[in-house]
Amino acid sequence: MAKPVPPPPAPRLYLATPVLEDPAALVTELPALLAKADVAAVLVRLKMTDQRTLISRIKALVPAIQPSGAAVLIEGHAELVARGGADGAHLDGIEAVEDAMETLKPDWIAGVGGLSTRHDSMAAGEAGVDYVLFGEPDAKGERPSADAIAERLQWWAELFEPPCVGYAASVDEARAFAVAGADFVLVGDFIWADPRGPTAALMDAEQAIGLGHAARLEVAKSEAAMPGTAKAEQE
Repeated sequence: MAKPVPPPPAPRLYLATPVLEDPAALVTELPALLAKADVAAVLVRLKMTDQRTLISRIKALVPAIQPSGAAVLIEGHAELVARGGADGAHLDGIEAVEDAMETLKPDWIAGVGGLSTRHDSMAAGEAGVDYVLFGEPDAKGERPSADAIAERLQWWAELFEPPCVGYAASVDEARAFAVAGADFVLVGDFIWADPRGPTAALMDAEQAIGLGHAARLEVAKSEAAMPGTAKAEQE
């Protein structure tokens, strides 16, 4: 008799910062925020400036994040990861992956978004990225529908090894992407914009992911039971 396949682990949060110019306020706020939820990684988004200033800002943020156990990923700027003490970089598009992999591998995390086609997604996986992100806004602020993102996540989760991340623009999307099979759910703007503050919003997102994961397990349980049920009905 084949051993039962263990259930997949619950998706984890991936928190994107606002686009930062002065990180001082966030440096103060992040330790308490990260203590309230299971955040696997923080995506640091920095306003463009000279490299020395960028490195200084990364170095200020790293000690506020890493003690929680969360990885620090920099949006772009693969060349600054080591110098800033970060854990990796998030890249935009397959061309950026090709340019940055030599810099990042094997020591640092390389994640990628901006994958508009399934072909690009598979090419990124073959290149050795550590995760693929689906659903983030493009340069015009446009993004696929939540249903289309969920479909892409489900496709990837069923067929490929590298983890997949769903970019959620709301708590409802966070739940839907957990149901679809995302390994991580990236949350950002709606967390920081919540009038109750980011802590309440982040905790709500974590709860929604947990509910979505539970729903996914129930669906899988029902599907696994169906063949036996059908056989019993035939007998």
